[in-house]
Amino acid sequence: MADSPRGEDAVLVAVQSTLGARPGVLPVARAMSHFGEHSLGWLALAGIGALVSPRRRSDYLAAGAGAFAAHAAAVVIKRVVKRTRPHHPAIAVNVATPSRLSFPSAHATSTTAAALLLARPTGLPLPALLIPPMALSRLVLGVHYPTDVLAGVVVGAAVAKVVERALEGATT
Repeated sequence: MADSPRGEDAVLVAVQSTLGARPGVLPVARAMSHFGEHSLGWLALAGIGALVSPRRRSDYLAAGAGAFAAHAAAVVIKRVVKRTRPHHPAIAVNVATPSRLSFPSAHATSTTAAALLLARPTGLPLPALLIPPMALSRLVLGVHYPTDVLAGVVVGAAVAKVVERALEGATT
């Protein structure tokens, strides 16, 4: 018999058994995972925004650049930290991943940067609407520990801040 999950493994099992067991949650989490893969969904949205809103083009392009930079930062950090993804037998892995590395979550990183930066041109409360669902989806899917996701949010927010400062410097 396998050991009972402890610590972050226990948190993942709890999230999966409560949220993941609800109808429709897994398909939505998988769709979010595919959308956020390599920040491609965010790049597409930023590109569309830049095309349809010429007045806000620089803001949309900055959001795309920020999402991509955040993803790249996460990949570099993953290769330095080399934390493996959750692998306790009680944790269901509900989506394929491009690597075995876990810390930080690149999905949480790029989503946080994109949400913060897209809030500017859209005027919408995107961070509150987008970051928590993407963060939870990584846990429901069993591909990240909670600290991976939290670190991803922090890195994404830091990248967004750098991009915002660059935008402010370019407009002054």
